This record gives sequence, structure tokens and C-alpha cells, in this order.
Amino acid sequence: MKRLVMMAVLSAGLLAGGLAYAQDTAADGAATTAELTTADGASAPAKKAQGTGFWAVVVGSGWLGVVLWLALFGCGAAAIYFTVDSAILIRPQKIMPQSLIANVKAAMAEGDVMKALKVCGNEPGSMANILSAGFSHVEEGFDVIQEAIGAAADLETERIMQRLTWISVCSNLAPMLGLLGTVQGMIMCFETLATGAPDVGSLALAISQALWTTAAGLAIAIPSITLYYSIRNNANRLILRMQAMTMELIKDLRNVEVVND
Repeated sequence: MKRLVMMAVLSAGLLAGGLAYAQDTAADGAATTAELTTADGASAPAKKAQGTGFWAVVVGSGWLGVVLWLALFGCGAAAIYFTVDSAILIRPQKIMPQSLIANVKAAMAEGDVMKALKVCGNEPGSMANILSAGFSHVEEGFDVIQEAIGAAADLETERIMQRLTWISVCSNLAPMLGLLGTVQGMIMCFETLATGAPDVGSLALAISQALWTTAAGLAIAIPSITLYYSIRNNANRLILRMQAMTMELIKDLRNVEVVND
């Protein structure tokens, strides 16, 4: 599933890039082949107009603009990667698999804590780590077990949230990169105006640079922050369910005796 999602995203990006390139090529070709009709009916080739499409903006914005666009593309790719990664891994099947719960319940019904601990070792994951922390302290009393489970739950919660933090970083970084590109485009615009007789094409290109980077930053930030809160709320619900299920599984440890093989 993860490969399919990544292939779909990559295909969409390549398609968008191809369409933008085709649009720029068509516009430049039309400007090159256009002809002006003179007063005596003769025709002369028109002067090639300066491209103002997306790729012309990227290439014509100077080295700093190219660096900013590369940073925006990288930020968008990172947001897609961490979103897909979190959506795949932060699921009930990954965090609290039913097979683990069923096997632990069966072991606890038999009163065999060591078997339950072995089951957790065979199916590693967030819930397995929390249960293992509790089962490892079964001889020290139920209060110690609860403390160990609470500490392990906090650690697993932090690990889950760290995955989501990177989506938030991308959603906050993209608008700032877009704003920096906007500032750079406005600087280029005013430098063109300072010449006294500005070239309309250069002025339009500078304004396009300012607007395109802002649009790109917002296009990355808006879906990223939306998906971040959606996945985070889902993760919080899973964590609460996992903690409740953990307490349900260990409640019988007050009267369970350890069986050594």
C-alpha cells in the first residue's frame, strides 16, 4: 500500500511538471513564431517574448530563487513522506494488533505471566513494549507494575508523536520559505524599477516570483497542517484505547503467580 501511495504521488508530481513544461514550451513557441504585419503588407518575425510561466520564474529568479524553490520542493516531498509514513504506521493493526491481545488474554487466563511476556517479545510494537514493562516487574507488586506501565506508555506516546512532529515542521517551514521567496521577488522588482525605465518583462517576472513562492508555500502548508491534526487526533484516540486495553489485561496480575519453565 505504501509503495502504491508513493507511486501515485510521484506520478502526480511528474504529470504536473510535464503540464507546466508543456505550457511554457507552447507559450514560448507561439511568441517565437508570431509575425508582425508591416504597413506595406510584408511580414516580419516578432521579437521573442520573455517567458513568464512557472519554469521561467524558477530559472529566472537567480541562484537564491532556485535554492528557495529546491527547498520548497524538498519540504513538500518531506511532508508527503512523513504523512504517508504516519498514516500507515499509526493504525490499530500496527499499534495494538488483535493477535497480540488474544494471545496475552489466553496466557493471562492460564495465569502464565512468562508466556504472556514471551508473546509480547514475539510481536514487538508499542502495546507489546508497554505490556512487557509491566510483566517484567510482576514480582515487585502491582503498584510497581502500574508505574512501569505508565513510564513505558509515556515513552511510546512520545515516539508516536515524534513522527507527527515532522509533518508540523514541514507545514510551518513551507510558508516561511514562500515568504522569503516573496521578499526576494519584491527586491528584484524594486531593483528593476530603480533603473528608471524598467523592462516590463523583467518586472512581471519578478512579481511572478513573489506570487509563485507564496502560493507554493501555502499549497504545501494547508494540506500538511490539515493532515497533521487529523493523524494526531487519530493517534490520541489509539493511545487512549491502548492504555485502557493495557490496564484491562494487567488487572489480574494482583493474584497471578509466576510460572517458570
